[in-house]
Amino acid sequence: MNMHQRILRLLRQKNLVIGGSFVAIIVLMAIFAPLIAPFDPVSDADLMRSEMRPDGTFIFGTDTHGRDVFSRVVYGARISLSVGLITQIINTFIGVSLGLLAGYWGGKTDDMIMGLTNIMLSIPVVVFALAIMASLGPGLINLYIALGLTNWSYSCRITRAQVLSAKKADYVKAAHSLGYGHIRIMFGQIMPNILGPVLVITTLGAAEAILLEAALSFLGLGAQPPTPSWGGMLSSARNQFFTAPWLSIFPGLAIFVTVLALNLFGDGLRDILDPRNKAKNVGSKPK
Repeated sequence: MNMHQRILRLLRQKNLVIGGSFVAIIVLMAIFAPLIAPFDPVSDADLMRSEMRPDGTFIFGTDTHGRDVFSRVVYGARISLSVGLITQIINTFIGVSLGLLAGYWGGKTDDMIMGLTNIMLSIPVVVFALAIMASLGPGLINLYIALGLTNWSYSCRITRAQVLSAKKADYVKAAHSLGYGHIRIMFGQIMPNILGPVLVITTLGAAEAILLEAALSFLGLGAQPPTPSWGGMLSSARNQFFTAPWLSIFPGLAIFVTVLALNLFGDGLRDILDPRNKAKNVGSKPK
């Protein structure tokens, strides 16, 4: 398959293209927030312009402290994306490491790891995260720790299933016959061939982490005011929903669009990386 055919194949995946485009826009918005936001999200407060409706100057209106809501939404993308990225790196590292060990070694190692995984799956993530935050206290760093330690079980189970299938493959048998060590086989032979499903679950997990961050920030356990956070903005605006609805609408839309984009992107990746879809695409001729 040449480069042109690969590009056409990617473009045929509407979920991947649409979701990836929105994710790219949100990432760029977070990176270039100082250039995009017309006001400082914290210091540019003026009670004389408190709860102004959206207009030409403040396109998303202002909050109760007279701060520009658009600027706070733009800067809030940094919090949400950093939570999604950092917590999923932690979750993926834990889940993939344990899943790799469980699937490769089997036996008691597998029983112990899968027993721990089943326990984690039996506890709702938000309840576990709340328990950790209650002991550590509110704050962004503690939020990273709480969400990074509570949602690795899905990555673990998927990695284990992929390893169980991969270790029976001919290339693994050939590596054993050539005298490769276990570490080299796990990370040099098996790991590169199971990255597809791991990447998909990581993308979908980032969307869930953003939702969890919004929920915890709504409860006052995430980023603390006056740091702009979409969940925190929703929390502070809940009493003004009928008098100043724009305070809730715009951060809520930001969460909705970001989570939807990540889910679409993850679905598109799954369609691209699924071997059954690959075989179907190879066997079919483009119209």
